[in-house]
Amino acid sequence: MSSAPKPGWMSLALRQENRLMVGKLCVIVLLMFGFGYALVPLYNAICTALGINVLSLSERQHVIKASDLKNSQIDYSRKITVEFDANARGPWDFKPAVNHVEVHPGELTTVMYEFRNVQNKIMSAQAIPSYAPKQATSHFNKLECFCFNEYTLAPGETKQWPVAFVIDPKLPRDVKTITLSYTFFEVAGKGQKQAAVVAQPRL
Repeated sequence: MSSAPKPGWMSLALRQENRLMVGKLCVIVLLMFGFGYALVPLYNAICTALGINVLSLSERQHVIKASDLKNSQIDYSRKITVEFDANARGPWDFKPAVNHVEVHPGELTTVMYEFRNVQNKIMSAQAIPSYAPKQATSHFNKLECFCFNEYTLAPGETKQWPVAFVIDPKLPRDVKTITLSYTFFEVAGKGQKQAAVVAQPRL
């Protein structure tokens, strides 16, 4: 006849199972924290690779300084038609002051864009540029552009922003028209945070 297990043996086994469970939970928590920290560099790497960062590397490479214009030669032998397109991904107004301009390669040109927040809330947005044909991208050099920054606008607020650019004279001669297109995206959560800050009472 087998003897019954001692009462202390059951409590010891239960404590061991509890320790094992706690250990597993601690490992899971550590992995979750590690994954959360890893998301930040991973997100930045993906944005850089896809060219959708706040200011992508490709845009940084085509920013020029005012001092660089002194060494630039204007090619008066030809003109390039630059068309402007504006797309708004949300309930707001966004448009260029002119639909197109004709410029000489090497000539500094400035065009204004207008943005109006038609919502009844504070919003933040960012413009992302694109070019057609693609081969013109590396020859479209900006001195100033609203696409370099995010902007926060109050309800009904209107802003005008410039884009100052120079077409590189090295642009292939068969390219006679360039379309510069901007798409304005709302930056999720930024407007709500700004509204919360404004709404806080001052002490």
